[in-house]
Amino acid sequence: MRTNLIAGLDIGTTKTCAVIGELPEEGGRAARLKILGVGQTRTSGMRGERVTNLEETTASIRSALQEAELMSGVSVDRVYAGLSGEHIEAWPSMGVVAVHDDEVTPGDVNRVHEVARAVALGPDRELLHAIPVEYVVDHQRGIKDPVGMNGTRLEAEVHLVSCSATAAGNLRKAVTRAGYAVQELVLAPLATARAVLTEDEKEVGAAMVEIGAATTEMAVYYEGKLRHVAVIPVAGTAVTTDLVKGLSIPFAEARRAKETFGAASGRFVDPHETVEVPGPAPGQMRHVARELIAHIAEQRLDELFGLVQRELDRSNLADKLGAGVVITGGSAALPGVIDLAEQVFAAPVRLGVPGEGLGGLADSVGRPRFAAAVGLTLWGGERFHQTGEGATTVASAVVSKVSAWLREFF
Repeated sequence: MRTNLIAGLDIGTTKTCAVIGELPEEGGRAARLKILGVGQTRTSGMRGERVTNLEETTASIRSALQEAELMSGVSVDRVYAGLSGEHIEAWPSMGVVAVHDDEVTPGDVNRVHEVARAVALGPDRELLHAIPVEYVVDHQRGIKDPVGMNGTRLEAEVHLVSCSATAAGNLRKAVTRAGYAVQELVLAPLATARAVLTEDEKEVGAAMVEIGAATTEMAVYYEGKLRHVAVIPVAGTAVTTDLVKGLSIPFAEARRAKETFGAASGRFVDPHETVEVPGPAPGQMRHVARELIAHIAEQRLDELFGLVQRELDRSNLADKLGAGVVITGGSAALPGVIDLAEQVFAAPVRLGVPGEGLGGLADSVGRPRFAAAVGLTLWGGERFHQTGEGATTVASAVVSKVSAWLREFF
């Protein structure tokens, strides 16, 4: 059986993660994606989910993907890359067409999609996704697949997502300079939701909240469809910055203190425990209460969850979350995050980790920080089943690597 390789690349503000999966060509949609390799490195050259230094970002991408290739023992030539940031905009759009021959055909569906996508975008904007929400045939709503139905009028509600053309172009350029092609740019929250939400949760209503470094991303599903997307400019880096001010320590040390000793509530730490942090003089150390670190983190995370709740209220979906809220992302690993979130949302909250539908080295990606990269790989697998395109064969990957090597030296 010929093997097809799918690679997902999550380029965040502080870390870059790469995941390589193997998808059998035969087996259909039920085939399990086999995780072959994982790579992770500190990101350089990104700020606020935008490329600020092309060379540094390229080096981070190359390092993460090469680590994943080394672990998997294979090479890839293309990736599904995640894109997010405050420049993301999402809104619903309607399309209406007349049905020929009183029966909806795939051609009618394509035409109504084209009408719904026909919106004016500024010269600095790029349409990233046009996601069908529901169809209406002769005023009958709630239709998921209208093909074959009788009717004379077909409507489609589509969720459009646009991004900064400059941000997308720079990200593509960084990946290309690293020696890979971008098969597709994917809105990161959609990929993350693919990895951590079940189909049942999407049906009864669920909100995916990914706490990244620079931004917190949301994707809300109800009745199996995407209903709302939002990006909030407060996330894990805000906690680190608060620790810098509250403890009077450098940023790197504040990040280490958060990752090593942090908690989302003082109830999850020993009130008598102290930890060492740098003092005012070079080489000097001092002791601070671990409870203070937890208190600082709790205040910022409580504010963040309040902003998420406000966004849910604004979308009129807060009362439709039968499955509650699923929290993921690097900062979701802090002890006490789930308990704090349950207090704010007054709804069921669970930690979102990849795992469902995965084989191979699935345990190596079973942490919140890998959710986006795994979701991008799953997204690529679905694209392959839909179109037969987008996967890497081992032979083409080898040729691609030789070509990249030749370009670098000649």
